[in-house]
Amino acid sequence: MKKSLFIFAFSVFVALVLTACGNTQKETSAKPDQAAESKKLLEKIKADGTIKIGTEGTYAPFSYHDASGKLTGFDIEIAEEVAKRLGVKAEFVETPWDGIFAGLDSKRFDIIACQVGIRPDRQEKYDFSDPTNVSKPYLIVSKDNNTIKTFKDLKGKKSAESLTSMFKDMAASNGAEIVGVEGFNQAIDLLISKRVDATINDGLSYLDFKKQQPNAPLKVAAELDEPTKMGIMLRKGNIELVDAINKALADMKKDGMYLSISKKYFETDVSK
Repeated sequence: MKKSLFIFAFSVFVALVLTACGNTQKETSAKPDQAAESKKLLEKIKADGTIKIGTEGTYAPFSYHDASGKLTGFDIEIAEEVAKRLGVKAEFVETPWDGIFAGLDSKRFDIIACQVGIRPDRQEKYDFSDPTNVSKPYLIVSKDNNTIKTFKDLKGKKSAESLTSMFKDMAASNGAEIVGVEGFNQAIDLLISKRVDATINDGLSYLDFKKQQPNAPLKVAAELDEPTKMGIMLRKGNIELVDAINKALADMKKDGMYLSISKKYFETDVSK
C-alpha cells in the first residue's frame, strides 16, 4: 500500500515538473515574437515610408497656411527636410496646441514640430531633438497701455495664453488671470479688441505679425533676456529616432540648408 502511494505521488510530481517545464518553454519561445511585434519607432517609420508630424497649422510664421491654402512655415520646412534626410515622406497632422501633447501620447503622430519649448518638466516625460531655433518671449500689450511695463505688472491683469504653453506658466507665475486661447492669432485678436490686457508670446511670431500688419495697435512692453530653446518633441524611449533627427539637423546646418530656411522666414540665423 505504501509502495503504491509512493509511486502515485512520484508520478504526480513528475507530471507537474514536466508541465512547468512545458510552460517555461512556451513563455521563452514567445519572447522573440513579442520583440518582433514591438519594432523600434525609427524602423517602423522607415518601413512605412512616412513620418507623421503633429503641428498647429495656425501659427505663422512657423506652421500656417499661405494664401493658396498650402501648409507652410519654418517648422514645416525644417520637418520636411528632416523627413527627406531620413528617406521618408512627411505627413502632417494638424492639431490645436492644447491637444497636441495628448495627440503625441496617443500615437496619432510620431513627433511634434511646432515651436515646443525645451523645458526640464517636459524632458521628464518626453525626448527632444537638439534645438531647432531660439526665441525670446515677449510681453505684448495695447499700444496705449502704460500700466504694464514689466512681467511683474501682470498681477491681477488678464493675459491671453494657450493653456498648455510655457507662456501661460510665465503669466501665471507673475499673478495674471489666465484667459485660455487656442493659439497666437486668437490671443492677438483678444488683445486688439481689449478683452484682455496682455499676452506673453513668441517674439519671432510677433515680429512676423508686425511685419504683416505694421499698423496694429500693439507694442512690446518687455522681453526676457534669456532666449527659449525650441525643439522637435518625441515620446520617451526612441533614442534611435532622436539621433537620426539630430544628425539630419546637424547636416542641414553644415550644408547651408538650415540657414536658407531660416533667412527665408526671418532674414537671419535663428539658431543662435
